[in-house]
Amino acid sequence: MATSNPTKDQIKILKEEYDRLKIGKDSLLQIIEEAEIPEMVYNSNAIENSTLTLKETEKILLEMEVARDISLREVFEAKNLARVIEYIRTKLPELELTKENILLLHQMLLGNISDTIAGRLRTSGEYVRVGIHIAPGPEHIEKRIEEVLIEYSSDFNSYFLDKIAKFHLEFETIHPFNDGNGRIGRVLLNLQLQALSFPPVIIRNKEKHDYYDCFDAYRDDHGSSNKETKLMEKILALSLFESLHKRITYLKGQTIIPLSEYAKKVNERGSALSNAAKRQTIPAFREKGVWKIGV
Repeated sequence: MATSNPTKDQIKILKEEYDRLKIGKDSLLQIIEEAEIPEMVYNSNAIENSTLTLKETEKILLEMEVARDISLREVFEAKNLARVIEYIRTKLPELELTKENILLLHQMLLGNISDTIAGRLRTSGEYVRVGIHIAPGPEHIEKRIEEVLIEYSSDFNSYFLDKIAKFHLEFETIHPFNDGNGRIGRVLLNLQLQALSFPPVIIRNKEKHDYYDCFDAYRDDHGSSNKETKLMEKILALSLFESLHKRITYLKGQTIIPLSEYAKKVNERGSALSNAAKRQTIPAFREKGVWKIGV
């Protein structure tokens, strides 16, 4: 499958507006990205069943005291992922998508957590599964990773979002590491987007069941040379719309209010506007899980 033409057209329109508005406003964009880091960390770790709340994640990243006892592992998971996200943000555009850089990011992610497996691919005797999906044996990983990297870098014809979706689905299917595959995969999504001058996106824990469905559809599509990727393409498109809408709203200097307040102003049902926000047919976006819009 491939991203539809109307979606491509809408992304092009938003990207052109974003590129025009951001000129001379690098400091504002930096503030937005820095403010998003706790949300990115919270959501990506929560997808992997971390018990930290968004507020606890924020406090940990600000070196503030947290009210309850939290395992040292979860503290390091939050801090390490934040460091990886910040590293990508500051090292672009020279940070290329290579096996060596993926291993470096994995080392940063799992350092002080699982040092024996940090920064290396699975080796002999190391097998993993995700649900009922048994990942390829360790003897196949090196070749599979090389193939997916070559396919991504040498495909000049496919739409960028389709390429990223396919790469993400295949990377997570290979599951090259003993731990941290999902978090590294979502980090790589943003490395790929930001390398193309798009803003980063947040894959949200609240929608993780839809996200997981993408992998099931892809893995269940046996024997097809053009495997099922449309569900992931849709999730990435909606996430990108939301990220662009947020930045455009800030770059325009609009007043930002909760969608519930906006519903009263325009005399619309809140549920109808919430559905429109989820479909991204209005320029709404989330901050700390709350839908907002510019007026």
